[in-house]
Amino acid sequence: MTLLNRYLLSQFIKYFLTVNSGFVAIYLLVDFFEKYDDFVNAGKPASMALEYFLLTIPFVVDQLGPVLILLAGVLTLGILSHSNELTALKAGGVPLRLIVRPILIGALAFTLLFFAAAQWLLPVTIGKTNNIWFEQLKGKVPLGILRNNRYYYKGADGFYSFAWPNPKVHEFKEFSYSLWTDDYNMKALITASFASYDEPSDKWLLKTGQIQQRRDDGHYDIISFADREFAFREKPEDFLVPVNKAAEQSLSGLYLEIERSDVAHEVQSAWTAFLGRLSYILLGIPLLLLGLPILLYSYRKWGRDLSVAIPASCGLAFIAWGIWGALQSLAGAGYVNPFFAAGVIHVVFSLTGLILLARNDR
Repeated sequence: MTLLNRYLLSQFIKYFLTVNSGFVAIYLLVDFFEKYDDFVNAGKPASMALEYFLLTIPFVVDQLGPVLILLAGVLTLGILSHSNELTALKAGGVPLRLIVRPILIGALAFTLLFFAAAQWLLPVTIGKTNNIWFEQLKGKVPLGILRNNRYYYKGADGFYSFAWPNPKVHEFKEFSYSLWTDDYNMKALITASFASYDEPSDKWLLKTGQIQQRRDDGHYDIISFADREFAFREKPEDFLVPVNKAAEQSLSGLYLEIERSDVAHEVQSAWTAFLGRLSYILLGIPLLLLGLPILLYSYRKWGRDLSVAIPASCGLAFIAWGIWGALQSLAGAGYVNPFFAAGVIHVVFSLTGLILLARNDR
């Protein structure tokens, strides 16, 4: 590796660690003031709180990974331009593609680290933070499991299964509730396309469903209904679903979910979850490819000032997050192909960035 490549790569690593430290510090500071009182009120030791906040760091870095790579690259090239080093390099005959190459190598190296963390580190740390917060601090124990974006719970009397698009809202899709005999024969099954919980009346409202009731002769009576209320013993707040519960699964675990799925919509959800995870980890590279030429254009039009380039980069990251999130939602609902949802933003951003970089290299 040449001296220039080592210098540029070291600058990229330095700015990545600087930005990373700043964002993590801000997150932990806000999280500390929001949650530390919960540890104090529960009479838990400070060591438990310290462990919780330290174990939160890998999850924070993972969530901010793409924007950290983008900002580190923008700062590296921006400082070079601000100090006239970029001008000197280009005047000395060094093409832009050779200047950008070490930055892209650094971005690829950190992306590989994110892959390793998603496979081996995050499942452990997120599992421990969920255990500390929900079980040791809140005294809540998960009642079931999450598979392919579908929840399965064992209640006091029967078993629940449903899709829960937004855990903050008590509305469920593809809802089912089953009762079983002691010899593992299904005694009753209640299904509905939509279910909601009404807190004032303490009732469940199911829409567009049917009831299958087992008779003594082993056959079933089937009753269809448009709207009907049920008094299930469990309430939605009884269904403990940590917000980042899905992140407890490793990349290989997400892939194995595809092989375990038999129903078409479950296969679709499993592919969406797996490819979406890969897509998000890789998102930093296309963001960087597009962010670097935007930096150069902003310098050319408004002067050598990072006060324009950094907000533009953050805006680009938010746009990418919005598009990525919308595509993942559409893929999960079955409206678009999971491979298309996972790759289209990478292809468009990368090609656009490469074209703009080639134009700047003239």
